[in-house]
Amino acid sequence: MTTTRILGIAAAALACVAAPLAAAKSQTVALNVPTMDCATCPITIKAALNKVPGVSKVKVSYEKREAVIVYDDARATVADLKKATEDVGYPSMLKTAR
Repeated sequence: MTTTRILGIAAAALACVAAPLAAAKSQTVALNVPTMDCATCPITIKAALNKVPGVSKVKVSYEKREAVIVYDDARATVADLKKATEDVGYPSMLKTAR
C-alpha cells in the first residue's frame, strides 16, 4: 500500500469521526428554579446539572433563582437539564426572554 493511499484512508476515517463533532452545537439556556430556599441549594443543583452528559458549564444563582447552563445539544436537551434539577428536588422551567 502506498503512502498516498494510507494518507487517503486516514483522512477519510478522520472525516467520519469529525463530522458528528462539527454538527454538535454549544447552547446556553437559563432555567428558573423558584423552589431554591437556602444558600446551599445552588450546590446541589450545580452538581446535578454537571452530571448530565454534554454539560460544560453551570452557573447557579440563589439570588436570581436561576441556573445558566452551557451544553452540547447533540448530547443533552433542555428536558434532560430540567429532569436533573427535578430529580434532586428542584423543579425548573425554561426562562423566557423579557
